[in-house]
Amino acid sequence: MICVGIDVSKGKSTVCVLKPGGEVLETPFEMLHTVDSILSLVHLIRSYPEEVRVVLEDTGHYHRPVVTLLVENGVFVCSVNALRMKKYCSQSIRKAKNDRIDSVHIASYGLTYWNELVPEKPTEDTYKELKLLARQYYQTVSMLVKAKVNLNNLLDQTMPGIVNLLNDNTSNHKLTDFVARYWHYGHILEMGEKRFTADYFKWAKKQGYRAYERLAGEILAVAQNGIPALPNSPVTRIVVMEAVRVLHQIEITRDNILAQMQELAKSLPEYSVVKSFACVGDTLAPRIIAEIGDVRRFKNKHSLIAYAGIDAPPYQSGAFNATERHISKRGNSYLRKTGYEIMQSLIMHRPVDEPIFDLIQKKRSEGKCGKEAMIAGLNKFLRVYYGKVSELYEDIRKQSISVTTV
Repeated sequence: MICVGIDVSKGKSTVCVLKPGGEVLETPFEMLHTVDSILSLVHLIRSYPEEVRVVLEDTGHYHRPVVTLLVENGVFVCSVNALRMKKYCSQSIRKAKNDRIDSVHIASYGLTYWNELVPEKPTEDTYKELKLLARQYYQTVSMLVKAKVNLNNLLDQTMPGIVNLLNDNTSNHKLTDFVARYWHYGHILEMGEKRFTADYFKWAKKQGYRAYERLAGEILAVAQNGIPALPNSPVTRIVVMEAVRVLHQIEITRDNILAQMQELAKSLPEYSVVKSFACVGDTLAPRIIAEIGDVRRFKNKHSLIAYAGIDAPPYQSGAFNATERHISKRGNSYLRKTGYEIMQSLIMHRPVDEPIFDLIQKKRSEGKCGKEAMIAGLNKFLRVYYGKVSELYEDIRKQSISVTTV
C-alpha cells in the first residue's frame, strides 16, 4: 500500500509519497492547483502497481479543486478533519513545522489509519448549491446585524429615543422608512407642528401605514426634549441616508438568497417531509436541509447527531464513570444554530400533540434548564429527521428497482 499525503495551501500544495516503514517514494514536491499539475499527479499515482490512497486535510475550500479533479479521475481521496490531523501531527516532542514536514505527517497518518480512511463521494449539485447559498445567507445576516447596529448608533446621536418610541407603539411603521423621511430631530422641528403632522399623515398613507395623531404628537414631544449629539447638517444627513440605503440593500440580498434556497430545496424529495415537521416553515426548511445535506451519507442517526456536535461522548476511567456530560460542540455550528431556532419556534408556538415539544416540556419539568431541554429536543428532532428522510429514500430506491425490473 502507498499513501500520498498532500498539504494544501492557497493555490498550491506540497505532496509526499510514502510506503509503510517510512520509505519515501517521492520526496515532498510542490504541485500547483492547475489541471496540468494535478493530472501529472494522477499519472504518477497510476504508475504504481500497488493500491494508492490520497490523504489531505479538510481546509474549508482550498482543497476542493484538488479533490474534485482527483475523484473525477478515479483516485481514492480521503479528506481528514483538520482538528484530528492537527492532533496527530503535534505528537512530536520537537515542534518543527513547514509544508514539507506536514506533507510527510499527512502521508504517515494515511498509512497509520489505512483501514479507517473513507473515500470522498461526489455530492449532488443541488446540495452543493444549497450549502453555498446557506453560507452566503449567514454572511448576509451577519452584515445585516452590523448594519442595524450602525444605524441605531447613528440614531442615538441624531434622534435619541426614536427607536424605542416606534417599537413601543402598536404602529407597523418600519424604522428605516421613517428615518429615510425624517432623519434628524432638527429637521422635524424646522417643519413645525402643523407642517410635520400634515407631512407625516401624507407619508404614512403613501407608505401604506396607519397614521396616528397621537404618535405624531409623541414624536414631536421627543424631538423637542431630545438632545442630538450630531448637528443637523448635510454631512450628517448623507451618513444617515447611506446607513439606511445599505440596510435596505442587504435586506434585499438576504431575501433573494433565501428565495433561491427555497426553490432549490423544493426540488429535493425530502422537502415535503421536512415541511411536515411542526414549526418548520419556508425559511427554516431550506436552511436545515442545506446544513444536513444528503442524509444517506450518514451511517446512522448517531452519526448525524455527532455531525451536529450535540453528542455527549462517554468519559470513564477505572471506577469513575461520568454521568453528567456536556455536548461536544465538535460539529457543524450552523446546523446547531438552525436546530436551536427550530426548538425556539416550538416553544413559542407550543404545538399540541407534538412529541418533540412534549419532550422539551418534560425535561423542563424534571428541572433541566432551558438550553438543556432544547438540546434534548434537537437530539430527538435529528433522530426523527434521519428516520423519515432515510425511509423516504429507501422507498424511492425500491420503486426504482421495481420499475427497472418491470
